[in-house]
Amino acid sequence: MAEYSGLQFVSPFAFEAMQKVDVARLAALSDPELRLLLPCLVRMALCAPADQSQAWAQDKKLILRLLSGVEAVNSIVALLSVDFHALEQDASKEQQLRHKLGGSSGESILVSQLQHGLTLEFEHSDSPRRLRLVLSELLAIMNKVADSNGEFFLKSCELFESPVYLEEAADVLCILQAELPSLLPIVDVAESLLHVRNGAWFLCLLVANVPDSFNEEVCRGLIKNGERQDEESIGGRRRTEALRQLCRMNPSQALRVRAMVVEECHLPGLGVVLTLDHTKNDASEDSVSNLVSFISGLLLGTNAKVRTWFGMFIRNGQQRKREMSSSVLWQMRRQLLLELMTILPTVSSTRIAEESDTDTEPNVSGYCGLKEEHVVKASALLRLYCALMGIAGLKPTDEEAEQLLQLMTSRPPATPAGVRFVSLSFCMLLAFPTLVSTPEQEQLMVMWLSWMIKEEAYFESTAGVSASFGEMLLLVAMYFHSNQLSAIIDLVCSTLGMKIVIKPSSLSRMKTIFTQEIFTEQVVTAHAVRVPVTGNLSANITGFLPIHCIYQLLRSRAFTKHKVSIKDWIYRQLCETTTPLHPQLLPLVDVYINSVLTPASKSNPEATNQPVTEQEILNVFQGLTGGDSSRFRQRYSITAQLLVLYYILSYEEALLTNTKSLANMQKKPKSYSAALMDQIPIKYLIRQAQGLQQELGGLHSALLRLLATNYPHLCIVEDWICEEEITGTDALLRRMLLTSTAKSHSPKQLQEVFQQVPANHTQLMQILEHLTLLSAGELIPYAEVLTSNMHKLLSAGVPRRILHTVNKLWMALNTVMPRRLWVMTVNALQHSVNTLHQQKHTQNDLMIDPLIVLRCDPRTYSVMTLLCSSVSLIKNGRRISSVKCPTFYLINIATQGSKIRPDLEATMPICEIIIINKKQLKLQKNLFQDSAAVQILLEVCLPTEQEKNIQSSGARPEQEEDSLRGNLQEVQCLICCLLHQMFIADPNIAKLVHFQGYPYELLLLTVAGIPSMHICLDFIPELLAQPELEKQVFAIQLLSHLCIQYVLPKSLSVARLAINVMGTMLTVLTQAKRFAFFMPTLPCLVSFCQAFPPLYDDVMSLLIQVGQVCASDVATKTRDIDPIITRLQHFKEKPSGFPWMPKDKDLSPKKRVMGELESIDPDVQLCYRIEATFVEIINMSVAGV
Repeated sequence: MAEYSGLQFVSPFAFEAMQKVDVARLAALSDPELRLLLPCLVRMALCAPADQSQAWAQDKKLILRLLSGVEAVNSIVALLSVDFHALEQDASKEQQLRHKLGGSSGESILVSQLQHGLTLEFEHSDSPRRLRLVLSELLAIMNKVADSNGEFFLKSCELFESPVYLEEAADVLCILQAELPSLLPIVDVAESLLHVRNGAWFLCLLVANVPDSFNEEVCRGLIKNGERQDEESIGGRRRTEALRQLCRMNPSQALRVRAMVVEECHLPGLGVVLTLDHTKNDASEDSVSNLVSFISGLLLGTNAKVRTWFGMFIRNGQQRKREMSSSVLWQMRRQLLLELMTILPTVSSTRIAEESDTDTEPNVSGYCGLKEEHVVKASALLRLYCALMGIAGLKPTDEEAEQLLQLMTSRPPATPAGVRFVSLSFCMLLAFPTLVSTPEQEQLMVMWLSWMIKEEAYFESTAGVSASFGEMLLLVAMYFHSNQLSAIIDLVCSTLGMKIVIKPSSLSRMKTIFTQEIFTEQVVTAHAVRVPVTGNLSANITGFLPIHCIYQLLRSRAFTKHKVSIKDWIYRQLCETTTPLHPQLLPLVDVYINSVLTPASKSNPEATNQPVTEQEILNVFQGLTGGDSSRFRQRYSITAQLLVLYYILSYEEALLTNTKSLANMQKKPKSYSAALMDQIPIKYLIRQAQGLQQELGGLHSALLRLLATNYPHLCIVEDWICEEEITGTDALLRRMLLTSTAKSHSPKQLQEVFQQVPANHTQLMQILEHLTLLSAGELIPYAEVLTSNMHKLLSAGVPRRILHTVNKLWMALNTVMPRRLWVMTVNALQHSVNTLHQQKHTQNDLMIDPLIVLRCDPRTYSVMTLLCSSVSLIKNGRRISSVKCPTFYLINIATQGSKIRPDLEATMPICEIIIINKKQLKLQKNLFQDSAAVQILLEVCLPTEQEKNIQSSGARPEQEEDSLRGNLQEVQCLICCLLHQMFIADPNIAKLVHFQGYPYELLLLTVAGIPSMHICLDFIPELLAQPELEKQVFAIQLLSHLCIQYVLPKSLSVARLAINVMGTMLTVLTQAKRFAFFMPTLPCLVSFCQAFPPLYDDVMSLLIQVGQVCASDVATKTRDIDPIITRLQHFKEKPSGFPWMPKDKDLSPKKRVMGELESIDPDVQLCYRIEATFVEIINMSVAGV
């Protein structure tokens, strides 16, 4: 500024010497430079130092020698001789007086009435009065600043304006602040000096004499009290200039002061001028300048407050009417333009003949080649101008627009930085189409776009990058064809790395150029198919890739519209993937599946893409579907295999979702065969994905969702818990014990050892124990050998430890290859007399008929460990059949058609018929299969004829008999647990099974062993109402056991109902049916009385009625009446005379049983049964008392 002309500021060299107290440097200063630092040097020489070291004593001598020849030192010494305590007291009194009088300039305590002007008074005064004069003026300014409420004013003070007394006034100011720091805080003094002329000069001298106050006190205080927009006011500009002078005096702290500016969001002009000063000092043509980096950081950083603050600075700077050349914004724009022009390429004529078209205008003779060392800087400048125009609202001048267009259409070398530069230039053209304003500029832009298309492949191959600008061109062209202008805006903002406002209407001219002159839709699709896939595609490869283009073309259905096959490209790209998963892969698969199943338009229902073939899918899983060690030599990565698995599962789910639309299509898409699905190790792949969740993004969760929909039998919680046991910490500890011997066992060796099983079990046990140390994935090659030899373990004499180890290995294999393992196990354990004619079942057979599992060798049911595997198969078979069978039916309807009843077809749409059939199938088939499975399992709980004979004859040793009994009990416990789970999952199964009935001998086992049997109390009344006599008898027998097991109010009411039903049946049944009904049900009355004593009267009444009826029938047939018949006749004549405790020896239990067996008359047998029931009830009541 003009007011500082002729004044000498403290140099950076002198300030650094003062800051470090470098006496040698101070001695090298000139007299004018040394004069500015005298107040501090004199105080150091005269005041007692805190440092008493010998080094400082020597430095102090040098300082005294340095000051000895300076005349002004005497006046400063005189200033230091004043009584500052009295001076401070007078100043405090004057402050109080000013505060009391409201700040009016009345009588001063420090200075009496001045007879002359302030300058003359200062000249004629001695040192104490000079101190008082300066202090009085300074306090007056400080008070006015405090009362101004932030409004700037310029105080006229001749003492601070006269060039003759500036140095003496500065000496006084420095001494006052140093001796009276509590009265004159340096921050307040600095703030006051901004309001007088030459204030920046005084401030620099003050800070130079107190160098420690530079950063945290003076600079931070001035910035914190400064304006948000410094260019808007005189005070802001003076504050900026003062801080700029301070930073010139101490340039090493300039960037730190700039950081304070950004932190406080004050004085943006100061930040720019400091950067301009720094840029001029460190000018470099090749690297990105500090100015570009600083402004880019402000506008493109994450701090929205800073971005808004600096954007306001740009907008306000363009609206000011004052001289542009003197504004900070103009200086900044000029510097940026100069930097841009220094890297602008020169016109070259190389390769013109190769790249120019025949229809090129004659006046276009060359292209601009950008130097390789300038590419990065050019990219930074482009992003900066985009931020300035898009975020800060900068309106470029004609010169700036012309130079920017020249830079954007230049042609960089084929390097990764060059690819990035071309992408930025292209997006900047889309973001700011107003830069192209003349026909010549438009022709230049079209030529440059044509060059991009030709050189895209060359750039990609030479630069060695997968993401090139060719994919971006294709993507933009596709967006223009589909009129997705918002997607283009998002693409531009994403590439530029900033959110800017782009009006869709501004892209109309660019759309015309793209769709009509450069890229037609047919050209886009044909070119996209020829684009090579990205090798080793992962999330680490950023930018716009071919996958983005293909994705958009699939969304717009351009391939099906122009009959271009994209299946091979999709397949190759899925195979060329690795971790971490690229985020565009899953959307690509989804949109591809949609294009396969859904026609592009109703007018052309055949316009769909082709699905991936089964052979191509099998090729991806090659190495996982075999049975030998080559299984682990995989050609494709686990990422590719998981993506193909995701494709298959999503395809099958989409096929079901679109059943309604597919049913009306003539050319129906086909579902993948069950044979293909059987060969894919789904569970193994899911386990691999679980360990790579962080790298696979959302693929693992998506696979779990599809698995729960398509293969719920692979999502059983019990299996997951088992997996945790197999793959948890214990498994890792076991693997630490893995030796080379365990690894050396091959499947062939295991097969050879199995051949010796009847004679030798030791070697088999050793190999099996070693195999338990392997991981589940490493056990896959041994699966076929283990399952195919399971039938050999059914023979007697196989050690229980071998059976347990085989079951353990089977469970481990069930975590990685469950579906194939189930099929192999079922085929290995099936029962057939001639093994050569055994049927080999498939996964589809298990889906249709899960009862195949139970048609195994009967010896399986007696081996507890192998039965555990069978129980697991039963659970999974039920899940497969309940879900996949209706699904299979739906797919057949959708893909092959189905014969629908004419009456239904006429009354409701086919989709509703499909839904009804699905529900009916699911309910009926599941119930029938589940009930059949339960009946078979209940039969297994009965002892075999062999076991009955052994127990009855006692031919075998007691130890062997106990072993057989223990095996049967284990089998019964396992089956009861399974039935409990089935009954809880679906109570209708329990109802159906008990309506069907099962052997009476099992009631004691089922009621005691199945905790959920209490639900039978709900439907026993309905079972009693059935017309079949057998069901009524079974209901009463079941109820008798339930009453003993569950003594509940509900059991009491149902038991009373059963007694009433028995009384009713007595009156309606014939003699033969009466015998068949009451013989098995009368013993149940004992259980009723045992559980519920209040039923004694009802039971006794019923027994008397039955006995009377039977006695009457017997009396009509024969005169040889047994004593019990006589008593029953007596009961009929005199019911009250019933002898409750019979003493006749003929009523002994043994006699009654023998009489019951010897008699051939049903009524006589029934009479004995009645008597036995009486006796049991009486004995029970007496024992209870």
